Amino acid sequence: MRSSNEGLNRRDFLKVGGMSTLALTLGTTGIFTLGGASKGMASTTNPTGGFGGYGPLIKDPDGILDLPQGFKYRILSKTGDKMTNGDLVPGNHDGMAAFKGEKNTTILVRNHELSTNASYPVNGKNPWSKGAAGGTTTLIVGPDQKVIKEYVSNSGNIRNCAGGPSTWGTWLTCEETRNLGHGFVFEVDPLDPENEMSKTPIRDMGYFSHEACAVDPATGVWYLTEDNNPSYLYRFTPHNRSQKLGSLQEGGILEAASIDELPTSSASHFEHGQKFGIVWKQVNPERAKEDARDFNCIAFSRLEGAWFSAGAFWFDDTSAGGGNLGRIYRYFPATNTLELFYESTDANDLEMPDNITITPWGDLWIAEDGHGNDRLIGLTPEGQVYTFAENQLNGSEFAGPVFSHDGNTLFVNMQSPGITFAIWGPFARRNSARQRAMNHAAPPLPLAPHVSDKLTAFAERQGMSLLEAAALERHGMPVL
Repeated sequence: MRSSNEGLNRRDFLKVGGMSTLALTLGTTGIFTLGGASKGMASTTNPTGGFGGYGPLIKDPDGILDLPQGFKYRILSKTGDKMTNGDLVPGNHDGMAAFKGEKNTTILVRNHELSTNASYPVNGKNPWSKGAAGGTTTLIVGPDQKVIKEYVSNSGNIRNCAGGPSTWGTWLTCEETRNLGHGFVFEVDPLDPENEMSKTPIRDMGYFSHEACAVDPATGVWYLTEDNNPSYLYRFTPHNRSQKLGSLQEGGILEAASIDELPTSSASHFEHGQKFGIVWKQVNPERAKEDARDFNCIAFSRLEGAWFSAGAFWFDDTSAGGGNLGRIYRYFPATNTLELFYESTDANDLEMPDNITITPWGDLWIAEDGHGNDRLIGLTPEGQVYTFAENQLNGSEFAGPVFSHDGNTLFVNMQSPGITFAIWGPFARRNSARQRAMNHAAPPLPLAPHVSDKLTAFAERQGMSLLEAAALERHGMPVL
């Protein structure tokens, strides 16, 4: 995930204000608390009335993780520490998924982006390839944000970068390489560690430098990104779309995204807000990249994070755009259209997006992989950005942001020195209407409908966007 291109530019603006009036305390429980929290959210709003962040960050006296007022973190797991079974926690924490466990626990599955030689390898007992240091670990986290159990769940891989959670409780871990016969997707059952499935590559999902993947729960179709320059966007349609354990092992059809209406296949010519009709071209999984190139498919810079939510597939291109600062795309399967949603033109706003997730209240959260101190950046439906966290361990990227099933805890990694955090505090409440709003283009403010409090409450109860609710009201539907 880390780019090999190093630069000297860096954000130097002040993110923290009025620190002398805030109390900073670090208790003996290992929880970092930002004192002086107000009763409500410490948030701002943008002109369209959408959520706009949690305010300025407060410096962590331990020099690890800066967060807004009222938030707390706990370090769950660090490279080199002992896991509950006595093994050492592997290095290079990366992509991650969270599933609901028994008794209000959270099941985390965590990637380790390691190659063949590593100080802290994934020491599995049933590896796919001996000598390969990558793989996954599973953490069972209690409602008190403490680790109950931690163990290896998959081993023998190379460069387990990102991946994607299935709808049936497994994790697809992706190898970001095409060396030494590696470059596949593996399915990991977090509660059945190192089983035969975990060491069986899903070859029809392609042999290339995988990054992330995400499934459309309505169709069972998967979308995959490639982290290599140039890189391509892929679609995998399983032969068995029942979305059940074992269905992906039955194979499927792999395709790459193309736009035949354009004179050039390079995504560098896309402009903000542009939408294109997509043509999917079938490729041979064993030579997916070569076929995508030969079929003149869309050539991106370096595709990274992927997430599917409320009918839209989101992904980012980490070094794209005029300033090489990154772009955010969304694809609508229902209309088969691709849109350039956001392009960063200032490193202060966003620098080199990587892993992504949709929050319970509907914003897109982005882990940076830029230069210096990386951040977690929020992107609203209105296209506004805000900072939620900053990593004070210079040069260590954020990775794998994901929320617990109840939306109350954020889990995220720092890749090096390898730390997994639990973060909790006054997060915004779950908002299904806002999640849907991320998949609709908001009209300019002067043209937007005037929405009453009653209609806003109705939209939230029905799980629809304000635009949808306003349209229904305009057509005479009674709002109860």
